[in-house]
Amino acid sequence: MLSVAHQVFLAVAANLSFSKAAQVLFITQPAVSKHVKVLEDQYKVPLFERKGASISLTQAGQMLYNHLVKASEIQRKIEYDLSTLSNVSHASGHLRLGASTTIALYILPSILSNFQREFTSVAVQLVNRNSEYILNALLSHEVDLGIIEVENKLTTVSYQHFMSDEVIPVCSSKSPLAGKELSIKQLTQTPLALRERGSGTLDALLKALSEHGVKSSDLNIKIRLGGTEALKNFLRADQCLGFMPKPSIIRELAEGELVEVPVKGLHIKRDFFFIRRKGTDDDGLTSNFIQFAMRDL
Repeated sequence: MLSVAHQVFLAVAANLSFSKAAQVLFITQPAVSKHVKVLEDQYKVPLFERKGASISLTQAGQMLYNHLVKASEIQRKIEYDLSTLSNVSHASGHLRLGASTTIALYILPSILSNFQREFTSVAVQLVNRNSEYILNALLSHEVDLGIIEVENKLTTVSYQHFMSDEVIPVCSSKSPLAGKELSIKQLTQTPLALRERGSGTLDALLKALSEHGVKSSDLNIKIRLGGTEALKNFLRADQCLGFMPKPSIIRELAEGELVEVPVKGLHIKRDFFFIRRKGTDDDGLTSNFIQFAMRDL
């Protein structure tokens, strides 16, 4: 088992911040500093280089971090594998899951609820960010399993298809756009509210528009908002057109708060994939969750 000091070091190294590590671990910053000092005394080398308010890993610190990441993964596998020897329902462990906004807010809640009812000893940590962030979190070992939209596949990541959805153009029912059908040319002249860069929803839109010869610079973008809920609430109050994942606005469409504004010839479909670091495909806990989620979808 990793010592408390090693777990604290991992948190500091992942965040490159003593204060952020303290927040993540729910301990005081002096306690974080004390644990790191214990390791530096134990190994007789500095693990962090202090540069004013920022810190970075020393060569020794980076070496220790690389070893501890591997040790942490082995520890997690041991806990899960031994707990499931007699019965998979006895599984225990810690599932670090990352998902893009649409999946995290509108698809996963019921799946996670059912999963935890069946596997009561598995602790789940869910990170909800855009697709770019989740991919980077996977590669930096902050999460062990991600669910994101995928445009370009990396050789260091393995992919398994999860589900598809549709992104549709919508506006407030009070907008002058309500009840209209637009051409691609009219779309480029229409005030738009869009997601932030790095968003899978935005990437899907731009990919679909590129097939019609339209670039981001051709669009009349009035505002960019971070997150699906922020964009949805803005569209409810404004007259702009926006592009929303259909699962995120089922209620608003049914109640007439938002209405679809068809754009001739524009169809936006997204595919979501489970992503894992290459070489971790045999991980029992993430494989178990993938199988459960596919059945429960």
